Amino acid sequence: EVQLQASGGGLVQPGGSLRLSCGFSGFILDDHVIAWIRQAYGKEREGVSCISGTTAYYADSVKGRFTINSDNPKGPVYLQMNSLEPEDTANYYCATAPLSAGYGCQIYGPLNYDHWGQGTLVTVSS
Repeated sequence: EVQLQASGGGLVQPGGSLRLSCGFSGFILDDHVIAWIRQAYGKEREGVSCISGTTAYYADSVKGRFTINSDNPKGPVYLQMNSLEPEDTANYYCATAPLSAGYGCQIYGPLNYDHWGQGTLVTVSS
């Protein structure tokens, strides 16, 4: 059974940093992609970052500030978030899809990920 769980959220001041973790079971990174998606209150879901093998993808809004990485095919996958802005406030979710599904990493568009974990809340405020 595929399961994912995001953790590491919290309250941080503008300009601060947080590192989110996505723990998972039921698959390995060798044949899956893992994405971070966020949803702010009253707004639509937004793709943030995704990793497929050793290739990372980022939304324009976080490029240069966020880094996705994992050093173990069994996880976790991390999202290092630096220079946080109030606009980054949202629930952050990790999600996955097998490479065999053909979707690959999706930052924009329908975000067709097969399995989603519960989110972790990031609040950027002074």
